[in-house]
Amino acid sequence: MELENPELELIATQEREIAHRTRGLFFVSLACGAVGFAMALQMGLNPNFLADVLKLSGQQVGLLEAARESCGIFALGLLALLAGLGEPLVGCVVLVVFALGLGGYGLVPPAFSWVLLLSLVWSQGLHIWMPLPNSMTLALAEPGRAGRRLGQVQAAAAAGFGLGLLSALVLSRCQVPIQPMYVIAGVAGLLGAGACLGIPRAIKTPGPRFVVRRKYALYYLLCFLEGWRKQVAIAFAGFLLVKQFGASLEVMLLLQLVVQVISYFASRPIGKLIDRVGERRVLTIYYLCLTLFFIGYATLRARWALYSLFVLDNAIFVLGMAVTTYVGRIAPQEEHTPTLSMGVAMNHVAAVSMPLLGGVIWKVWGYQYTFAIGALAALLSVLLVRFVPARAPMHEQRTT
Repeated sequence: MELENPELELIATQEREIAHRTRGLFFVSLACGAVGFAMALQMGLNPNFLADVLKLSGQQVGLLEAARESCGIFALGLLALLAGLGEPLVGCVVLVVFALGLGGYGLVPPAFSWVLLLSLVWSQGLHIWMPLPNSMTLALAEPGRAGRRLGQVQAAAAAGFGLGLLSALVLSRCQVPIQPMYVIAGVAGLLGAGACLGIPRAIKTPGPRFVVRRKYALYYLLCFLEGWRKQVAIAFAGFLLVKQFGASLEVMLLLQLVVQVISYFASRPIGKLIDRVGERRVLTIYYLCLTLFFIGYATLRARWALYSLFVLDNAIFVLGMAVTTYVGRIAPQEEHTPTLSMGVAMNHVAAVSMPLLGGVIWKVWGYQYTFAIGALAALLSVLLVRFVPARAPMHEQRTT
């Protein structure tokens, strides 16, 4: 009997630990799904809103994206100031800011100045939020299952994104104007803030506020090039289809919906694949494909081919979670959030300059050269990823 009680107590402790992780991951997934819903409306409506409602030029789009992405750099300093607070509480507050800024699109006159101002508000909230789901997921994941858990959260975000696109498609069929749909996006952001309150508040970053270490240099470089490449796709790919090839709002929403269906079903298998074969192989495939896609944007003229590229280009983003699992393997838990935050900052150093440069290049030489820059960034990433260990060792200090 003396041995039985400790055994029962151990079993009860393990069950409580499992319940703790499961509940936390559920609410992280719920928050990511709500943010995904809101961002589906923003990204799905954005190309047509900028081209058809605001009637912006390629250079103006570049300026708007550069200003918005500058928030990613400021997010590093703000996260440092918030270090030590519970990450779920920080997530709740910044998602309220995100919701107010994005929902404000539907309440102001359709002018470039208003959109620029509100973009800075919602983007700042979003960029502070960006490293938090990954950090919280790594903290809640079982040892050796980080890829699976990130895939689970990624799938929830994709499901929310797909539902948001479907909602926007139905509303557009009902002749609802673009601007009121942004109010719905704001409401979804508030729901995401509420979901953060269900995540265990003990998750926090007690370690250093800033982490800049030589051993993470490869991660920083990959993040920088990811920001370079990502902005070519986000700022200019959809705008290209609308501005140059006349894609309607419904077509853009349908393309994005197909992307999210693919991402939803692919996220978990890709997460398991990363756990099994390691980051280097997955990232090599990822960057090789992106190189080919950007060459396609620059050279193809058939509308169906460009639509296909748009779907594949966006759907393949799911492979990029291997960059996050790489951090989970090489860094101790107390350095996850500051390291991921530094990665976000490096990403946005490129993300600020790339839209400005890409917009000027579009105006002077044509869009083909803007996408050629994206191909160059992806090709450089292929070369760098060869330095990622084939199977990066799990950090000996990893907390379970």
